[in-house]
Amino acid sequence: MTIRAFVGGVACAATAVAMSVCSAAAADLPPAPAPIPTAPVAYAPAAIYNWTGFYIGAHAGGDFGNSSWSDPFTGASNTFSSTGFFGGAQLGANYQLNMLVLGVEGDFSWTNLKGSGTDSLGDSINTGVNWTSTVTGRIGAAFDRFLIYGKGGVAFAQDASSFTDSFANSANTTFMRTGWTAGAGLEYGITRNWSAKIEYDYLNFGSQALNFTTPTTPLYGSNANLNIQEVKAGINFRFGGP
Repeated sequence: MTIRAFVGGVACAATAVAMSVCSAAAADLPPAPAPIPTAPVAYAPAAIYNWTGFYIGAHAGGDFGNSSWSDPFTGASNTFSSTGFFGGAQLGANYQLNMLVLGVEGDFSWTNLKGSGTDSLGDSINTGVNWTSTVTGRIGAAFDRFLIYGKGGVAFAQDASSFTDSFANSANTTFMRTGWTAGAGLEYGITRNWSAKIEYDYLNFGSQALNFTTPTTPLYGSNANLNIQEVKAGINFRFGGP
C-alpha cells in the first residue's frame, strides 16, 4: 500500500466519523419552535356621520314677495311683487335616530325687500319688509353626510308700508306681521363640525287691515296681503352630540 492510498483512506474514515457524530448530535437537539401565529388584520368600517347636536350658523340669499291691496270703501285694489336680498343667522339642534333626524331651528334675517304699485284711483302704495324671523320644527332623512329635510312653523316680519294719495298726501305705518312658514332643504356634512345647506322657504302672512289717514282720505281702510318666498344658502358649525 502506498502512502497516498493510506492518507486517502484515513481522510475518508475521518469524514465518515465526523458525519456520524454530527447526525447523532442533531438527533439529540430539541425540535425547532413552531412559528408564532399572526393575527389577521382588522379593518374598521367607515364611521357613519352623526347629525346629533346643537349648531349655529349664518345664511344669505334672495327673497321674492307678493302683495295685494284692496279698499273696501272705495273699491280700489292693486297687486304687485317685490324683490330683495337678505342675510342673517340661525341656531338649532338635531337628534338622530338611525336615518331619522328630528330638530328645531330659529332664524333671523335682515332684508331690503321692497315693492310698490298704483291702485285704480291713482293712489300709490309702497310696502317694505325690514326683517323676517321663523321658529320651526325639522324632520329629515340622513344618508351618511347628506341630510334631506322639511320644516314648518311660525313666521314673523316687520312690515313698513306707506300710502300716497292722488293729491300727493302721504301716510305710513310700521308693524309686525305673524304668519306661518314651510320649506325644505339639503344639507351636507363637510367635516365633523361644519356643514353647508341650501334651502327654500315660503312665508305666508295672510291679510291685515291697515288704516292710512290723509287730508283727502280720512280713512283708508285697506286690507293688505303679504307672502314671501326665500331661497338661501347657509353654513353651520355643529357642536356635536354624544
